[in-house]
Amino acid sequence: MTKILIPTEKHTGERRVSATPETVKKLKSLGCAVYIESKAGELSGFSDFSYKESGGEIVSERDINIWGEADIIFCVQVPSEENLITLKKGAILLGLLNPYGNKDLLKIINSNMISTLSLELLPRISRAQSSDVLSSQANIAGYKAVLLAASELDRYFPMLMTAAGTVQPAKVVVLGGGVAGLQAVATAKRLGAIVFVSDIRPVVQEQVESLGARFIELPEIDEKPGEAGGYAKAVTPEFLKKQKNTLTKYLSEADVAICTAQVLGKKAPVLIDSSMLEKMRPGSVVIDLAVAQGGNCEGTKANETIIKDGVKLIGAGELPSSVPYDASSLYAKNLISLITPFIKDGLIKLDKDDELISGCLLSYEGIVLQNKVFEN
Repeated sequence: MTKILIPTEKHTGERRVSATPETVKKLKSLGCAVYIESKAGELSGFSDFSYKESGGEIVSERDINIWGEADIIFCVQVPSEENLITLKKGAILLGLLNPYGNKDLLKIINSNMISTLSLELLPRISRAQSSDVLSSQANIAGYKAVLLAASELDRYFPMLMTAAGTVQPAKVVVLGGGVAGLQAVATAKRLGAIVFVSDIRPVVQEQVESLGARFIELPEIDEKPGEAGGYAKAVTPEFLKKQKNTLTKYLSEADVAICTAQVLGKKAPVLIDSSMLEKMRPGSVVIDLAVAQGGNCEGTKANETIIKDGVKLIGAGELPSSVPYDASSLYAKNLISLITPFIKDGLIKLDKDDELISGCLLSYEGIVLQNKVFEN
C-alpha cells in the first residue's frame, strides 16, 4: 500500500496545503494510505476532523518516523532539509520545488536517492491542463492583484454618476497577457475599469480584446518575439527599448499597473524603470507579481509596499496564499490529476516514458535527469 504524506507547510507566509479532504477521499479510494500532519490544512480552512472523515490519518508534525516511511510526499513548497534527509530511498517528492539553480535540492537528491517531480516543469500541452499548477495559481494571483490594487488606489475603479458630478473610470495597464494577466483583465473589467494590455506575443491580442480590453500595439521589429512551450521567450534589448517608449505613454495616463510578465527559469524582464515611474501619477499603484523573479518594476521588493515618487509599489509574489481555501482546492486537484493514473491497486509506479512525467521528473531514485535546470 502506497503511503502518502501531506505535511504542514513551513515557508513563511504560505497558507496553502497540498491535499484537501476531497482529494484524500479520492486517494483512499485508490487504495492508498494518507497521512496528514496535524493542523496542516488549518490555515486553508480544512480541519483535522474533515480529513479524518475522508479517511485520512492525522499524525503529529513532530513524528519524524512518518517521513522515513512515506512513499510520496505532496507539498506546496520544498519541505525543510531536516525532514527531507529522513526520506527513504526511492521516495517521491511532488510539488513546486523551485528547481532552477537549487543546489540544496540537488544535494538532497544525491544523498537520499529520491525521485522528484517539479510542477514548474510540467509541459504546456493540452493533456496537461488539468494538472497545470502554475495556471491554476496564476489565475488566483491575477484576480487578487486587481482587488489589492483597488483597495490601495486613491480613487474608484468604475465610472460613477453622482449629484456632485461624474467620476471617470480608472485606467489599468496589465503587462503580460498570460493566465494571470488575462484574469487581471477580466477582474478589472468587472470592476468597471478601462483596461490596456501589453504583451510581446501578437497572438494574445484576440484573447485580450475578447475580454473587452484594449491591446497595446508594440513597434514593429525585424524579429518578433513569441513563445516556447507555452511560455513567453526572452526578447532582445532592442525590442525592450522600443517597448519602453510605447509603455511610458500608457503608464503616464494609468492609475494602476499590474505586472505579470515572466520567463520560465530566467530573471523577469524589467518593464517599468525609474524614469517611467516618474511619469506616473502620484497616488497610482503598481502590483508586481513577478517580484520573486526579480520583478517587472524597478524597486519592488517581495511582500513590501514602497512609495516611490508618490507611486505605491507592491511586491505581491505570494498572492495565491492569500486565497488559501480555493488555491489549495485547485492545487490539490492538479496533483491528483497528475499522479492518479500511475496508482494501481494502491501501488504507485511512475512511467518515465509518459510525456507528463518525463517533462517534470527532475530525478528518479537519485539519478538526476535534468541537469540543466540546476545549472541555471
